[in-house]
Amino acid sequence: MSKESKVTGKQHRRSFTEEFKRDAVNLVAVEGYSFNRAAQAVGVSASSLRGWYEKYAPEPQACGEDATFQQLQEENSRLRKKLREAEMEREVLKKATAFFAKESQ
Repeated sequence: MSKESKVTGKQHRRSFTEEFKRDAVNLVAVEGYSFNRAAQAVGVSASSLRGWYEKYAPEPQACGEDATFQQLQEENSRLRKKLREAEMEREVLKKATAFFAKESQ
């Protein structure tokens, strides 16, 4: 887990290897750490860790036939959130398509 540093002007910006980011995400996804606790453990901000989590976290598995009611509710919530995101993305693409079609005429 190596950290590299870059100096840009007066600001000191750190960059991290992909392996470091994946290891940090595993603290949350596999080990059960909270975002704040995992971020503190690896020395980054919780918002950075959340961004890495979105990119590197394993996709949750679908519930099986023997799932509990609680598991089904959690999966339903997760799928509804994903649907809302996909619908928003679709709307943005529709608007962009209409805009560019109008501009090209």
